[in-house]
Amino acid sequence: MTRPLGAITRGTTNPNRLRRVDNFIAYRCGGLLTAADRPLVVDLGYGATPITAIELRARLAAAVRPDVAVVGLEIDPVRVAAAQPYADPPRLEFHRGGFELAGLRPVVVRAFNVLRQYAEDEVADAWRTMTATGALLVEGTCDELGRIATWAVVGAGVPQTLTLSARLSDLDHPATFAERLPKALIHHNVPGHPVHDLLASLGTAWEASATPFGPRQRWLATVERFRASWPVLDGPARWRRGELTVPWPQ
Repeated sequence: MTRPLGAITRGTTNPNRLRRVDNFIAYRCGGLLTAADRPLVVDLGYGATPITAIELRARLAAAVRPDVAVVGLEIDPVRVAAAQPYADPPRLEFHRGGFELAGLRPVVVRAFNVLRQYAEDEVADAWRTMTATGALLVEGTCDELGRIATWAVVGAGVPQTLTLSARLSDLDHPATFAERLPKALIHHNVPGHPVHDLLASLGTAWEASATPFGPRQRWLATVERFRASWPVLDGPARWRRGELTVPWPQ
């Protein structure tokens, strides 16, 4: 077997931590999975326990098609061995692997809270490697409970979109997203860079959108103000989820 590409990360996780990105994958990638002869998804770096891979398989089976297969990959052989009791081949498997994807050819790769632990100059190579066989990559980070998250959609090594997602009852200000930006952006959140301008504009729209009708209505009003000066993708059905997707800021 080829030596896995990457390094062992902290591996901390919690149940339901990745529910927001899982729902996005079902929405954004559902058509790709439905059309595939073999609807395979790789969960790269699932962590010390396999719970998020188990949840990903269940969510995609329910929302997309029941025969979706998920393979969890980890570099740490101890984690791979610990996950085996939860395997349900061929629908759910756990193997040792890294950015090279263990030779698999998935339709979609989810890599969450992995590259955050790498140096920024390693991100581009990781993106290229994970998408080299044509897979669409969803890569990002979130807080410990999954209430604040951001992620990139990457194709052929090139970032296409950036998504911000929050549990709106816990969102005190859009500046909170800055702490959870993908590794490729987090050090660019300084004046003069597009992602800084994006978050500043979103914050200004939030501050101008106070409403007595609750956090969801404030968020919807914020997005409406924000989209006057920034291109916003998708539509109100996604915005109501506390989700906002824009072209990759560059």
